[in-house]
Amino acid sequence: MASDGSNREAHEAGSGRAELPYRLRQQALMGAFARMALQTRDLDALLKRASELCAEGLAAPCCQVLEYRARDHAFVIRACTGLPAALVGTDLSAADEATPAAYAYRTGAGVLANGIPVGASGAQGEARFHLPGALAPAGTRHAVNVPIALGDESRRAYGVLEAWGSEGHGFDRADQEFLAGFAGLIGIAVERHQGDARLRDALDHQVELTREMSHRVKNSLGVVAGLLRLQARDAGTDEIRHALEDAGTRIATVAEVHDHLWRGLHQLGMVDLAAFLRELVAKLQGEAPGHALTCEAQSKVISADQAIPIGLVVSELVSNAVKYAYPRGTGPVRVSLAVREDGLHLAVRDEGVGLPPGFDVSMRQPSLGLKIICSLIRQLDGRLATDSDGPGAHFVLDIPLAPAA
Repeated sequence: MASDGSNREAHEAGSGRAELPYRLRQQALMGAFARMALQTRDLDALLKRASELCAEGLAAPCCQVLEYRARDHAFVIRACTGLPAALVGTDLSAADEATPAAYAYRTGAGVLANGIPVGASGAQGEARFHLPGALAPAGTRHAVNVPIALGDESRRAYGVLEAWGSEGHGFDRADQEFLAGFAGLIGIAVERHQGDARLRDALDHQVELTREMSHRVKNSLGVVAGLLRLQARDAGTDEIRHALEDAGTRIATVAEVHDHLWRGLHQLGMVDLAAFLRELVAKLQGEAPGHALTCEAQSKVISADQAIPIGLVVSELVSNAVKYAYPRGTGPVRVSLAVREDGLHLAVRDEGVGLPPGFDVSMRQPSLGLKIICSLIRQLDGRLATDSDGPGAHFVLDIPLAPAA
């Protein structure tokens, strides 16, 4: 029986290659592929590169990645090198276990099949194999196959990594181990890809559930706001009527945020503050006939937890301006939002009679509206001030924002 050394020398002589540089090259190629597998999320590009590097490392004219499809017991060519690119996506039967790929998939073990003619039978230990004549190029005589295993509990395999050769003595066990190393890296990449897909599906489902919940909350709040307004019409005094109307407006503002959420214009739980404020001011306009309400806002996506108190503050300030700024008529009320490096700069101003003498927004206020405003500003960690530039009342709100992650 020949020694391993004499076998290796005979193999080197038959293949015309130097063994050490050949194996070192294989190691280098596997290292390059491992780095790519860690860096890319593009599975198709990764499988294509795997077939190229395996073909290069084995000096093989052909290499392909076969994905097993259980529903029709077939392989699908996911990537190939040395075969026409149009073959990607082609189906191959996995039922013929006389082909090395089908046998490797069923047994879960690597297969070396050297010296076998295309479409005919050849011996490999106790197994007999042939290559698919319609696919294998002329002169193909050797094959090495390894299953691409996945590490989940089902212990199933993703498919098979296969290389074909046409010259020399064919492939050896070290070539099979090289291919198995690539198959292991492919398996990890496939699992990550499938995990990403499951996470995306779960997130999409969660988004839909949240949108549905927000839609229902919005509808429920709308009903409550409508009931309060109906009750206000039958109020015995103006004070009660105004209190019920104000409560309805506040609830409608919260409903407006949920309206943005369920429509899903942005990521989960986030609201475009500019669009939200413009729609809020437009709805307040419907309750303030004769007044000219305008809103100029720069776009900024923030969390709904921040949007709700900001909307309530704007609603309170605009409602106060409509009620008290123009006792003898109507006039403009302007809302503006500027996005700065340190946060948001929100202003609400009118051109009416202005604030009463000695008014200090930092002092405890008797009116419920201003009490609500001060409470909301504390919730936002903001700062409210008044500005005396020009006629009327001018409220300025500065709101810090957390830095982007």
